[in-house]
Amino acid sequence: MMHARAYIINITLCLGGLLFASCGRQYTAEQTVKDFVAENMQDGVETSGVDFADLGTTRHVNDTLVAKMRKNGAPLFKSGIQYAQAPAGDLFYLRMRYLYQGDTLQNTFYLDSTLTQVVAFK
Repeated sequence: MMHARAYIINITLCLGGLLFASCGRQYTAEQTVKDFVAENMQDGVETSGVDFADLGTTRHVNDTLVAKMRKNGAPLFKSGIQYAQAPAGDLFYLRMRYLYQGDTLQNTFYLDSTLTQVVAFK
């Protein structure tokens, strides 16, 4: 009986730690994207209702795709945005939905492994 209780407590603590760690990463990524958007959205553009999907990782974004996303930009954003160096390997991504003049829009932001730099978005 004592072992079962200790096991349940240990599992609960481990799951709580994982949840806290993942929430911290999500929060960091959201703050990075919010800062990027505030700095790079065209002047005078007012958005509301910002909502984020869960943070994910991808291996499918290579240097060519990063260069294409940087060149194309996205509506409502400035041109000539300065980006962080694109790291080799996996990138994290975060989708942001928001309202602009009654329309729901979405952009996907690709971040480095520290979640502190946007390397591209679409």
